[in-house]
Amino acid sequence: MFFFQSIAGYSQSKEDLGDSDFKVKGFHLDLRVQVMTPEALKRFARQMADFGFNTLVMEWEATYPFKDHLTIANQFSYSREEIDDFIAYCDQLDIQVVPLQQSLGHVEYILRNPRYSVLKEDRKDISQLCPMKMVESEVLFQSLFKDLAETHNSDYIHIGGDETYLLGHCDLCSARVEEVGKSRLFVDHMKMIANLVIENGKIPLMWADIILKYPEAAAGLPKETVFVDWNYGWKTNHFGDISKLQDLGFTFWGAPSIRSHPDNWYMTNWSTHFNNQRDFIPYARTSQYEGMIMTSWSTSGLYGFTWDVGYDVADMVQIRNTYPMSGFRILIASYAAALSHPEEFQPQEFVLNYASERFGLNEKEGNQLWEFLVFPRELISKAKPEKSKSVPEVKENYRQVSDPLFQLTPNQHVDEFDHFRLMANFRMLYLDYKQVDEVYNSPEFTQDLLPSLTKQMETILERSEELNKAFYELNSGFLYDAEIEELNRQRELPIKVLYHRLAKLK
Repeated sequence: MFFFQSIAGYSQSKEDLGDSDFKVKGFHLDLRVQVMTPEALKRFARQMADFGFNTLVMEWEATYPFKDHLTIANQFSYSREEIDDFIAYCDQLDIQVVPLQQSLGHVEYILRNPRYSVLKEDRKDISQLCPMKMVESEVLFQSLFKDLAETHNSDYIHIGGDETYLLGHCDLCSARVEEVGKSRLFVDHMKMIANLVIENGKIPLMWADIILKYPEAAAGLPKETVFVDWNYGWKTNHFGDISKLQDLGFTFWGAPSIRSHPDNWYMTNWSTHFNNQRDFIPYARTSQYEGMIMTSWSTSGLYGFTWDVGYDVADMVQIRNTYPMSGFRILIASYAAALSHPEEFQPQEFVLNYASERFGLNEKEGNQLWEFLVFPRELISKAKPEKSKSVPEVKENYRQVSDPLFQLTPNQHVDEFDHFRLMANFRMLYLDYKQVDEVYNSPEFTQDLLPSLTKQMETILERSEELNKAFYELNSGFLYDAEIEELNRQRELPIKVLYHRLAKLK
């Protein structure tokens, strides 16, 4: 296990950051999908400790087995013994485990269950609670926070509060907004939630985007509340004026990201994530932020639903998947380097040194890895590339950086390097599929093209099966086998749909 002596060439001793250093240096684990096994969680915590982090924010979502609300738990939920064992292990590593419990938006995993239907803001869009159902919500969250406070011995509970796009949507909320405005509607609910956390002896953390967008009633929130400014590469004050809330006495933490929109199976904006660390972390220091939590999103948090009568949820599936966290150690290591050496951190230099120390690559090979990582991945939307003339052109451009990747021969940590190769193979398979889709959705598509297009899709599906096996081999033990199987199924779904449409037309 390598740490400061080999965080990609940065000196073993950290810069003396004095009072400007963050008291909280953490990482956020998103377990909405891509649920890690208990053993993988421990290995990850050990790695975080070796990198010098002292906090893990756990977005347990439906993997947490609430005693009095076991209805919420999904098929991948942990046992209470597994939760206790993991937190005890983190205690040994001097890592505090902070639970994140969404309490207004992003609560599909709660509201999908008829037991909680009374709390819905909208009968079909179940992303958000109705903030006017305060009595009913208080009963629920009083129980949830009490449970979390009993199992987690950290100083904090994260109460979510981001992306509450349905504020003022239902009749009750619309009338309230007319009377007092969206800020007051939001603050009244989140104040109740924050006070429940405080009553349990914890400090509430809250995503900052909505209170920055609607700050008028912010002074009504408990002063203990810590706002977490999530910035994934955009300009500062993206959501609103942070200094105004600091002037009210509120503390801020920062949150960059190593996986975020529009990342998916087939593209990762590596350059954006490296630059996000380079730029945002020094800014947060000079802006007196007291903590830094790296986020890593397994999905966008948007879902597609299969409905039963009365909009009862038969099933819900995430709309976007990212590649699992198993493939992003290099970005976690760069985060550690950016925290410990903020004035020195330069992404390209970091990657070249990482390639040398972690994989045994020479400078030329390290540059080839760098070029592969930062090459722009063009989106294919509505069966057309966003910029290029055609999908074949996108493929040809991508091959210039992906082909050299397969010629490199790392002499250590080969499994980690193989994740890069699998990402490249996934993208090329995707582009091959999109090339067929481009023809299928063009005016030139006729009956005469069916045999050749069907044959191409058969070849793509055969290759996809091979990549499924590679994905399993690289992620077995990191994710549950059933989770791996489901992720492969979801990734293949659009490919199979197109193949079946072509084959049926023969």
